[in-house]
Amino acid sequence: MLNKFYKRKEMQKIAADQGLDARLFHQAFISFRKYVLEISMLSADLHIIFNDICCGAGHIDDLYPYFMRHAKQIFPMLDCMEDLRKISDLRVPANWYPEARAIQRKVIFHAGPTNSGKTHHAIQRYLAAKSGVYCGPLKLLAHEIFEKSNNAGVPCDLVTGEERTFMDEEGRQAEHVACTIEMCSVTTPYEVAVIDEIQMIRDISRGWAWTRALLGLCAEEIHVCGEPAAINFVTELMYTTGEEVEVRNYKRLTPFSILDHAVESLDNLRPGDCIVCFSKNDIYSISRQIEIRGLECAVIYGSLPPGTKLSQAKKFNDPEDPCKILVATDAIGMGLNLSIKRIIFNSLVKPNINEKGEKELDTISTSQALQIAGRAGRFSSIFKEGEVTTMYRDDLPILKEILSRTVDAIETAGLHPTAEQIEMFAYHLPDATLSNLIDIFVSLSQVDGMYFVCNIDDFKFLADMIQHIPLNLRSRYVFCTAPINKKQPFVCTSFLKFARQFSRDEPLTFDWVCRHVSWPLVPPKNIKDLVHLEAVHDVLDLYLWLSYRFMDMFPDANHVREIQQELDSIIQVGVRNITRLIRATETNAPPGTNPLSNQRRLGPSPVSPRRVRGAPKAQDSGVEGWQLDKSLGSRLVQEGLLTPDLLRQLQKEWSKVHRQEEEGVKLVAGNNKTKGNKKKKK
Repeated sequence: MLNKFYKRKEMQKIAADQGLDARLFHQAFISFRKYVLEISMLSADLHIIFNDICCGAGHIDDLYPYFMRHAKQIFPMLDCMEDLRKISDLRVPANWYPEARAIQRKVIFHAGPTNSGKTHHAIQRYLAAKSGVYCGPLKLLAHEIFEKSNNAGVPCDLVTGEERTFMDEEGRQAEHVACTIEMCSVTTPYEVAVIDEIQMIRDISRGWAWTRALLGLCAEEIHVCGEPAAINFVTELMYTTGEEVEVRNYKRLTPFSILDHAVESLDNLRPGDCIVCFSKNDIYSISRQIEIRGLECAVIYGSLPPGTKLSQAKKFNDPEDPCKILVATDAIGMGLNLSIKRIIFNSLVKPNINEKGEKELDTISTSQALQIAGRAGRFSSIFKEGEVTTMYRDDLPILKEILSRTVDAIETAGLHPTAEQIEMFAYHLPDATLSNLIDIFVSLSQVDGMYFVCNIDDFKFLADMIQHIPLNLRSRYVFCTAPINKKQPFVCTSFLKFARQFSRDEPLTFDWVCRHVSWPLVPPKNIKDLVHLEAVHDVLDLYLWLSYRFMDMFPDANHVREIQQELDSIIQVGVRNITRLIRATETNAPPGTNPLSNQRRLGPSPVSPRRVRGAPKAQDSGVEGWQLDKSLGSRLVQEGLLTPDLLRQLQKEWSKVHRQEEEGVKLVAGNNKTKGNKKKKK
């Protein structure tokens, strides 16, 4: 009877009207069935209903009120569904910013590719204004505008998640401020606001910050800089606020060309080359191979501290320095001025987070490829023309095809639930965990076709991690918005300790932090040490981030910043000697393992699995190549890019391919032998 009830489409439809979507309906039914089948004595009214149905005097649908009664016990929000729906209504986010709606803003879109001068023109207007705010995606970019503004005689403050620098000695705010976009104020009035890299409004994790800035900044002029692919969307979005958009188009200042040949070997590197990889292991391996050839190289990747990135960029740019090669991730796509002649893509496949929050390997998009390729031959560099190619011959036609496409037009902007909205939810659902509150909010949220709710998996990860720690809701929410690298165990452990110490109302002093990170630290002896130092730098960043939100509980920000700068210098020493660290790592590795394996990555070809880089060719024995494939598979499983089941399936398929190849070789050999015998007989 219960299963028949579950399959009734009419019941599912009525339940949906009461707030039980398909997922919640399924969960509620599983719980209801378990309750009915396992309880020792049913309530009298429900017992009578079942009896009537058995005797033909009732209908299966009569179970619905009892099912809903049970559902409301496990999903309390069903009793206040209308209120919750109103709170999570995200259909008109422009109305969240009454100060911005109270003025008539002029929106100017500076559209153009990388190295077209679009941001430069916006910044000139920013510097000429009586007051202004610059909103950028990176600390490095905010820092660059901060320095440029003050050097031009325009006093400017710096505000990032981890840093506040006021030019006035008494701490009064300057009329101009450069900030990371999440930190911009939507209540302070300005004459000019600059929003950089507007195409990131569609980013599944951070897009909400660009939406908030675009809709909420109180500035007479909003200067938006970014790809032409965002023009139509921004124009349409501003139409909903009654504001017109003026578009100014820019062309690239220096040309770049796609070469007709791949590099194919590190022996063919030239001064001004930048090899772009999408994994740190590839960076380590290629750096080592370059050193073996007697060349020096600089190294830049995302998890390096800003000071180390700038130091490596300066080393590469210095014409007097013997370092003429750069090995980097796509971290060079924004925020660094580099003197690059030729961009070389070592791979075209990059790990991404899809819309469902799942990790997947995918070929880079046209937008990503153009952002990276555009770093070649920048206007301010010594190279007046840029070149782009690939390391491997197979990838070159794919790169040409990617760069020939038009960039996908932006169609939606990100949104994120605010602390106030979550607090209102908690008022109605006092027993729900923060992670559950977020889940319920997202499931009930209503957005129109121009918006989407950003991925909140990182937020939920942190919420679940500190759920057992007693914190008030607002503090818990702030902790969960902290920008931490959840891949680093030491960072996650530190986050947990910070929250626990905070909950005890015990200030996290400088001495406490030093004991926790084992300060003072020494230069790294191998790659493992370097990775740990990077994690410690992230932990100090977390302390500084929290210190601006809970000043009394994180009181020693200045001292922590001092040791963080020292740590940055220590990391710089390690990165300058990175090939020595790689050698030490290889020397200390257990026999039979390769700690910095540079296997052939999974290529973008959808037709068949590609051979692992370094594996034997078709005429070689297949065993060795398969072992390399297996090693790559293990790595992909560890990184969460491949499931064990999928790996086993691939192993079966590849084994089958190898057997077929071997049988084919034997068959050809047998035929040749037969022909040879016939000739001998003749």
